Amino acid sequence: MKKTYLNYSLFFALLLMLFSHTAWSQDVKVDARLDNVSIPLGGQTLLHLSIQFPAKDSVKFPALKDTINAKVQIVESKTDTAFNKDDVSIETITRHIRITSFEPGTYTIPSFTFTTSKGSFATKELTLQVLSVDVDTTKAFYDIKQPLTVSYTLMDWIKDNWMLIAGILLFIAAAVAVFYYLKKRPKRSKEVKEVKAAVPEHELALQKLQALRYKKLWQQEQVKLYHSELSDIVREYLEKRYLIKALEQTSGEILSSLRSAEIQENDRAMLRQIITLADLVKFAKERPLPADNERSMENAVSFVENTKKTQQTTVNKEDNSSNGLT
Repeated sequence: MKKTYLNYSLFFALLLMLFSHTAWSQDVKVDARLDNVSIPLGGQTLLHLSIQFPAKDSVKFPALKDTINAKVQIVESKTDTAFNKDDVSIETITRHIRITSFEPGTYTIPSFTFTTSKGSFATKELTLQVLSVDVDTTKAFYDIKQPLTVSYTLMDWIKDNWMLIAGILLFIAAAVAVFYYLKKRPKRSKEVKEVKAAVPEHELALQKLQALRYKKLWQQEQVKLYHSELSDIVREYLEKRYLIKALEQTSGEILSSLRSAEIQENDRAMLRQIITLADLVKFAKERPLPADNERSMENAVSFVENTKKTQQTTVNKEDNSSNGLT
C-alpha cells in the first residue's frame, strides 16, 4: 500500500513539473525569419530576430559581431520595441539585421539563443541561398570610352560660382564694417556679473528621488502617484542627459530613442523596469508588491549614478568646442 501511494505521488509530481514547465515557456516566444530565402550574389536581405516576453523580465539577445558565419556578413542592424495593444504587460523586441554574401552557395543561418529569467530559448535554423550571376560569354568585350575634354575658362567658372563669390565679398565687407565699429566705439568698463553655477542634471534628479522617498507615498496607498512622480523624474533626467523628448514619448519610443546612446545593457534593463512598471500601474491598474516599489526607486538611483556625465566627459567636450573655435 505504501509503495502504491509513493508511485502515485511520484506520478503527480512529474505531471505537475511538466505542466509548470509548459505554462512557463508559453510566456516567452522567439522567432527568426528571412525576408528573402534567396538573393543574388552581393544582394541583401533582412534577418528578423524577435522575442515576446513579460515586460517585467529582462532579456539578453544573442551576441552578434560582423558575420553570421564565414560566408554571410552583417551590413547593419537596428532594434524595435513594441507592447501588445491588448495587454501592455507583454513586450516584443525585434532586431532587424541586414545581411549579404559574396560567394554563391546555400548557407545555414544557425539557431540563435535568447536568455531570460525563465531560461534560454532558441530559434529555428534558416537556409539562405546565394545565386551566382550569369555572364553572357557570346558577346564581345569593348574598351572603356575615354571622357570627352571640354574647354573650361575662368569666365565659365565665375558664371557657375557667382553666388559663392558674391557671398564671400559680402562677408568680407561685413567683417570690415564690424572691425571699424568695434575699433571706434567708446570702451566701457567691464561689469563683473556673478554667474550661478547650474546644478548638474544627475544631482537634481538624485535630490528629487530622495525627496520622493521621504514622502512615503506607496506606504500610504498612493502607489499610482508614487510611480507617476518617479517616472517623471527619470524622464526629466533623460531629456537633459540625452537630449530626447522623454516627457512626450511613450516607453517604447524612449527605449528606441536611446538605442545609440552609450548605456550599459544592465542599466537599460533597470530603465525598462522603471518605466514599464509605471505604465502597468497607470494603465493596467496593477498593484505591485512593496519589493517592486522599492526596486523601482533603487533602479532609478542606480541608473542616474551609472549614466551621469563624468568630469572627464565635460572637459573633453569643452576641449572639442575650443578646438572648433580656434
